[in-house]
Parts: sequence; structure tokens; C-alpha cells
Amino acid sequence: MTAFLASLGFVVLAEMGDKTQLLGMAFATRYRWQTVMWGVLVATVLNHLFAVVVGNYITRVIPLHYVQIAAAASFIIFGLWTIRGDELGDEAKASRFSPFWTVTIAFFIAEMGDKTQLATVALAAQFKEIVPVWLGTTAGMMIANAIGIIVGIVMGRKIPERAVKWFAALIFIFFGLFGLYQALPRHLVSPSVIITAVVIVCVLVYVVARWENNGKMPRQQE
Repeated sequence: MTAFLASLGFVVLAEMGDKTQLLGMAFATRYRWQTVMWGVLVATVLNHLFAVVVGNYITRVIPLHYVQIAAAASFIIFGLWTIRGDELGDEAKASRFSPFWTVTIAFFIAEMGDKTQLATVALAAQFKEIVPVWLGTTAGMMIANAIGIIVGIVMGRKIPERAVKWFAALIFIFFGLFGLYQALPRHLVSPSVIITAVVIVCVLVYVVARWENNGKMPRQQE
């Protein structure tokens, strides 16, 4: 019980203002709250099980900063996909990229190399108990993200649909760029590199936004 409660409390505090909580808020402005909660639950259960069982071993085989770089780059791609993807009216595409799997995949990627995943590994090593730590960190994530989802529902009722989509996309892109800044070796992070990366992302956002405007179709949302 000590391991469960310690894990729950630690993760709830660590998640306040974290990118995964903000993601829950962003997704709640776009999809039904039940869909978001189920997606968060599945992603957290799988990710934290991965962390407590094989996290230590994987980071010995694959350096952690490579995992963090891949996750950050994926987030930028996901942000661009958010700008364009929601306007696709093809039901076949909507079924392949359903809101549930969109939320689940995004949260799983967001947790790769995140502080709560690393904390889960550390807590499992400290208490030497897998199941209580796994359940405690999962419960903590659900509590923290439920708060974000409630805020997202309120925001979604007051903010125009297009602004909601851009809000979500910019959150993804911001944390992708920030994740790259944290994960890349220091000798690669210079002012010129940072400015170049930001310019490239801005150009990509502009191109995708133009593509979205030119090919706009009625939106399908769960």
C-alpha cells in the first residue's frame, strides 16, 4: 500500500502542468471526454507497464536521449497532422485514425522518456514492487489528466472550433521543439540551430495550413 500511495501522490504532483496533462486538455476540446479518458488509460497502462518491466533494460540498449529525440520529433509530426487531419471527410480514413487511437498513440509517445515514465522506473527500483507502483502511477496519471480534461471541456464550449484545433496543434509542436531542445546534445544546440529549426517548423505549419484551407471538407468528429 505504501508503494501504491507514494507512486500515486508523486505522479499527481509531477503531472500538474506537464505536457500530457495539457494534451488531455487539448484533446477534450476536440473529442468526447469518455474517448479521451479511455485513450489516456490504455496508453498509461501500457506505457507504465513497459517502464516498470523493461524500462531499465531498454535504456541500457537504446540510449535514453535517442528515445526522447524520436518522441519529440513524433510530436511535431503529430501537431502538423492535427492541423490537416481533422478536415478529412473520408470515413475510411476517419476509421483508421479514430479519436480513441489518436489519443492513445499521442499519449504513449508523449510518455516516452517523460519524467513520469522515468519516475515510474525509479519508483519500481526503489520499492522493488512492480504491480503497486504500476497501479499507483497509472491512477495518478488518470487523476491529473481528469483535471485537464475538465478544463478542456469548459474551454471547448467557449472557444471557436478552428481556434481549438490550432490550440491543440501548437501544444503538440511546442512540446516537440522543447523536447528536441532538451534531448539533443548540447554541442548541437546553438542559437543558429534553434532559429533554423523554428523557421523550418513555421514553414511546415504554413504549408500544411494552406493545404488544409485549399482542401477543406466538412469536418467529421466523434
